Amino acid sequence: MNTSIIAVGTELLFGQTVNTNAAYLSENLNHLGFNVMYHFVVGDNDGRLEHTLKRALADTDLVIITGGLGPTQDDMTKETVARVMDAPLYLNEECLAEVKKYFSIRNREMAPNNVQQAYIPENAVIFRNEAGTAPAFAVNKGDKWVICYPGPPRELKWIFEDSGKDFLRKFKEKKIYYRVIRTIGIGESDLETLLMPLIDNQTDPTIATYAKEGECTIRVASQRDTMEEAQAAVENMISRMNNLIGSYIYSYDDEELKEVVVHKLQKQGLTISSAESCTGGAFAASITDVPGASKVLSRGYITYDEEAKISMLGVDPTVIDQYTVVSPEVAIEMAKGARLEAGSDIAVSITGYAGPEADEGREAGNAYIGYAYDDTVGAVELFTKRSDRAWNRNYFRLMMLKVVNEILDEIK
Repeated sequence: MNTSIIAVGTELLFGQTVNTNAAYLSENLNHLGFNVMYHFVVGDNDGRLEHTLKRALADTDLVIITGGLGPTQDDMTKETVARVMDAPLYLNEECLAEVKKYFSIRNREMAPNNVQQAYIPENAVIFRNEAGTAPAFAVNKGDKWVICYPGPPRELKWIFEDSGKDFLRKFKEKKIYYRVIRTIGIGESDLETLLMPLIDNQTDPTIATYAKEGECTIRVASQRDTMEEAQAAVENMISRMNNLIGSYIYSYDDEELKEVVVHKLQKQGLTISSAESCTGGAFAASITDVPGASKVLSRGYITYDEEAKISMLGVDPTVIDQYTVVSPEVAIEMAKGARLEAGSDIAVSITGYAGPEADEGREAGNAYIGYAYDDTVGAVELFTKRSDRAWNRNYFRLMMLKVVNEILDEIK
């Protein structure tokens, strides 16, 4: 079913609020097998909203609107939808009771204008909203449907997960199954080139690649008469993909790299420590983002200057003098020191220049990752050729995770 999304709110046009609702809906609609054709953003103006809604209905079968369902004068989505869909508004007593209940259980007095939120188009399907006051609803005119959700993301997501998905599934005759694969160490264009034998002339399953900072995601999806057929088609395609790009894949289940690393550490019963300079603790923070990290992360050292590397990690000053602080030799010394001090099974380190400037004849984006485990030590050079400090720091963090992931695969 071809779909449009309309976000209502002048604050979206002014850039005061980011339209996260459109991204959330598009991702979920895509997973459900709906074709999102258009995104529209309209200010709090009923004339422009009516024009946009009619345009969207002319080109698509389903229109989802977010925002404009509140109690204030600029909340006019319902009135516009009711007019376009020939569905007059009426006071729904059950919705009114829910609005009153929302204020009652919070010991708050309900302002009279909140009654407006209980007016619903005739013959609409109503979706309850326990996260707020304004109910969502779906109304049709012939074979065209309009679904209206409140604007606050928390309310939208609550309603969509509670009843929105199930309602939309009724429109899909075929079953859809998909898997999300994550890769690292290869750019999107190179990834697509390797996958071209499968992408060319694809019908079902479909393969879609998405680039993120430092990594790429692949979505493999199939729509078949039964879920079993769709699942078999996707798994067969993934097997063929694995033959082409298996060395770059780190997750077949849409797990972030930090999750993969922590879960492998947990499964193998290993601990890790880190010594970070230019990333300022970003690697350790990634590990602690994952539940259960306390069982695997021994210690995280932030050794930003030379003295910290010497006093906290035992890096030999003569090594710094001979090779400079940004060198594979110092990165290895940092990893060895962190492992010794923390008593961990694995240690990883980084020293480099995140940018925008560098010294010692180096360029921003140049860094070295050191590692130490068992009787093995080594270093990996990174060179992004970028001066963007934030981008480099995030890339360095990802590459530290990549190094640890490869070590875990090697010693498992």
